[in-house]
Amino acid sequence: MFIHPQIKFNIKNLGLFFRKVSEEKLKKKLANFFPNRHILFTDLGRSAFQIAIKELGLENSEMLIPAYICDIFKPILQHYNIKPIYLDINLETFHADLSGIESRITPQTKSILICHTYGLPVEMDKILEIARKYNLKIIEDCAHLPIGLPRTQLRGDCAFFSFAKLFPVVNGGMLVSKNPIKTELPKYKPRLFNVIRFLRLFPVLAKISELFRKAGGENLKNNREEKPKKISKKSLKALNYYLDNYQNQISKRINLAEYFQKKLKAMGFEVQEFKNNAFTYLSALVPKNINRDELVYKLKKKNIFCSRIWQNPLFNGLPNTSETSKRIINLPMQNWFTLDDIDKVIKFLKIVISENKPISPVPKFF
Repeated sequence: MFIHPQIKFNIKNLGLFFRKVSEEKLKKKLANFFPNRHILFTDLGRSAFQIAIKELGLENSEMLIPAYICDIFKPILQHYNIKPIYLDINLETFHADLSGIESRITPQTKSILICHTYGLPVEMDKILEIARKYNLKIIEDCAHLPIGLPRTQLRGDCAFFSFAKLFPVVNGGMLVSKNPIKTELPKYKPRLFNVIRFLRLFPVLAKISELFRKAGGENLKNNREEKPKKISKKSLKALNYYLDNYQNQISKRINLAEYFQKKLKAMGFEVQEFKNNAFTYLSALVPKNINRDELVYKLKKKNIFCSRIWQNPLFNGLPNTSETSKRIINLPMQNWFTLDDIDKVIKFLKIVISENKPISPVPKFF
């Protein structure tokens, strides 16, 4: 069981690879979720973030940003000469803590980056109030936010999505903007490491990509495209396919998430509690008496591939950010899961925890 989105392949979804789709038709389909907004498809979510910076004219400024966030933002901010103003997070939501935020704003502060961490939508009213008061642009990081949650409405100036975290695709991102988008992108060109990414989309083949990683094969993190490009045609086809029945998928994930969280809480895990939320990643803080890294490693030995997303956050000098990065665990929850699949994950969690045999040290390649 893997954390990244995967395809449980059957004859019905063969059409995923053969149906024709155009960007314009897909934009019309997405207009149901984002009325009166402008859409640009990109190769990656981080590419959409770069375009948002340029479209909003944020170069050479300061940006309020959660400290607990992906490290891919660091080189982007440096490239555009943006000084980050780091905000600690709330341990219950993993969202930026807004207390005292106004004292951090200077005349050079032009924007705030809001992250809907692990798919839990941020309450935006307070943020909008601050943004209006200080004339700040709002960029919403929706990389983990399922499209079309019942109570989700984009309210910032721009929002960006990362399709590889939401759907079983090799690449793809999207910028959603209040204003028309002027940026033109070059055509996407496939790269060799995408073959490894493609293998990860299928449960029966995903372990092969793990073998590449262990053997010191091409490191996917070091093969990041620097210049934004268009989305690949295959990713457009996959997005179109999965949007056809998307509301039913969201409803199913909401029920699975509530069931999963209830089981985890009973074991002492701390979760992002919220009713009627799908959660792209079912994430939790492990109990304080458990070594997170050992737990993840032992689960991997039992073919439960969890993650420790943002264990090295953009900035680690704040207390809640530091604690979360050390205790966070992201558990598998695929669209095709049943309650039995979740029970299987819980079963192995209980077995591993009850064994109480520490591994010291955890292997370096892990």
